[in-house]
Amino acid sequence: MPLDPVPAPRRVLVVEDDPTINQALCDRFAAEGFAVERAVDGPGAVATFERTAPDVVVLDLMLPGFDGLEVMRRIQPLRPVPVLVLTARDEEADVVLGLGLGADDYLTKPFRMREVLARVHALLRRVDRARELADPGTPVLRHDGLELDPRTRRCTVEGTDVHLTPTEFDLLALLCAEPGTVVRRERIVAELWGWDESLGSRTLDSHVKAVRAKVGAHRLRTVHGVGYALADETP
Repeated sequence: MPLDPVPAPRRVLVVEDDPTINQALCDRFAAEGFAVERAVDGPGAVATFERTAPDVVVLDLMLPGFDGLEVMRRIQPLRPVPVLVLTARDEEADVVLGLGLGADDYLTKPFRMREVLARVHALLRRVDRARELADPGTPVLRHDGLELDPRTRRCTVEGTDVHLTPTEFDLLALLCAEPGTVVRRERIVAELWGWDESLGSRTLDSHVKAVRAKVGAHRLRTVHGVGYALADETP
């Protein structure tokens, strides 16, 4: 009886200009069974991404050549891929801009290696779930001019295409699936990232801010201390 084929290892691209951190990340991912690619600057990151087609990217923001934000601007149009940003700059403007360009999550240095691994595994699990939803029978979600198609990952607002990052799409789809219901913060974080709300609080807030900017702030209602919901449909 033939044996089942062994699945290919997930491929991670580590982009970090600090040689010690770069080596530590690569060694840990290799020990976890990942196929590891590395880069130390912006141009090298884009070239390696094009050559190796990684499943996930761990990306430092401060890079020589050009920074991590420019890396995301160049790679996301090529192929959507989950990105975990590493940054020493704990500034909201940088975080929000990075999330708007396609980053799914971020960690501020110094970080624990096990937390990097947990976040990467959570991002990959969400990619797998999204593939499962790409079924011909999955219904299109509609609410007050919003239309989300889980099969094509396409979003339109009043008939106009709106580009959402993978995380923004999943966040909006979660709210659209239960219109009128306040979805608790801890549930959103658990379903989108797979960890405790206290670890993902600021990440969630940054994504909500980015979604509001793209689909209209009036469409998302905040229930302070509880969670988020889609606003009632306009008459």
